[in-house]
Parts: sequence; structure tokens; C-alpha cells
Amino acid sequence: MRWLRGIGKRRDPQDPARQQEILRELQHGFGPHAPGKFAAQVVRASALMEGVDGLVVAAAVLREFADGAATNIAAQCRALGLTPDRRNYRALWETAGKRMNSPLFASPSGMHPYVHVAAAVTVVGGQAAQTVRAVDPLPVLTHLFEVLDLTIAGWEFGRVLVDVNGATLAVNLITAATAIRGEMSDPPPLPAATRAQMRRNNSVNVLDPAVSRIVGQWNPGKQMRECLLA
Repeated sequence: MRWLRGIGKRRDPQDPARQQEILRELQHGFGPHAPGKFAAQVVRASALMEGVDGLVVAAAVLREFADGAATNIAAQCRALGLTPDRRNYRALWETAGKRMNSPLFASPSGMHPYVHVAAAVTVVGGQAAQTVRAVDPLPVLTHLFEVLDLTIAGWEFGRVLVDVNGATLAVNLITAATAIRGEMSDPPPLPAATRAQMRRNNSVNVLDPAVSRIVGQWNPGKQMRECLLA
């Protein structure tokens, strides 16, 4: 599992063999092919990523997923004659419109956004102080915002259904990014896509696929303002 190499700061003792074992269990034991609803799988997958080694794996999952999405978007941009900008997917999608598809469900790593990524977000955000000590927080924060950008832009432009799983992921991405920024002595500026979303005040209807009906509304910009500007 070469993409695990070098991600930790080595401030705490790490076990690369254990990290690879955790990663294998995540890949084979969780996802759409595994039994149980996504929310229940996220709880179990989060518990698997315990300790420093689990944090390293969670950070690697976020990186690999974000890198895979960037590769997918770049390929689509070449076909459309557009220039990809990983720092601001929203602006890119505003230009491409519905000609571009969401890459969230086409990760070459096999990681699912509502299971593996959701669990990784839970781990790094729920242990923000330890995350900042165990791994470099800057790329973790970057990847959290990238996935958030892709998630929300996918709802608006990429024909992705706003369901409970996606809304929960987006909420937790905002919460985790806020927690990690709070533990950093000098957090970076907020990404342009995040700032753009914060200027909006639109709510989205959230569907529960289990009952095939809308179960609530959520205002992403409002929550971003309340969390990230607090």
C-alpha cells in the first residue's frame, strides 16, 4: 500500500504493518458490497481506525480519494476543452454545467464517499488535536475542503441526489475542517469555493432513500458561516 508511505510526521510511534492491515480491512469489509446501511458501516469503520495508525490511514483515505477525484475531473476537462482547477471545483462546474459528471462515485481506489470517506472524516475531525500532531494537517484540511466542494457542486451541477448520506457527509466535512483549523496555530485562508458558498443562503431538500421522501432541509452556506467564521 505505497500511498500510505510518508503521510505521518512520525511524532508518535507508528506501525506501517498495522496501517496496511487497517486499510485492507476497510477496502474489503466496507462499502456498497458489504452488509448494513452506510451509517452503520461508518460507525464500525471509524472504530477500526483507532489510535495514531488509524489517523494515518484516515488521512491517506482522504488524500487518495481527493487525488482520484482530481484525476477524474482533469480527464473530463480535457474532453470538454476546459482547464481544471483543483482549488475551485465550483467555478469550474459553473462553466461546464451539466456536461461534467461527479467523480465522487468513481474512485479508482474503490473508496466510497458515504462509507470510507465518511469514516475517515469522522476520525480526523473527532480527534482534531491528535490529527494535527500525528499528520501534516495542511493536506488533510485541503482534502476535506476539496471533497466538500465536490459534494455541494455535484448537487447543483452534477446531477447528484441530495440524500441523507450526502448531507451528513457534507455536515461532517464542515465540522471536521472547523475542528482541525481550531487546533492549528496558523490555519490557511478558506478556499475560494468555500467563501463563495458562504455568501449563498440557499437551502437544499434532503431525501431519505429508505422512505423515498424529503425529510428536511439544510443550508450549507449558513452552516459554513456559523462554523468557519466563529
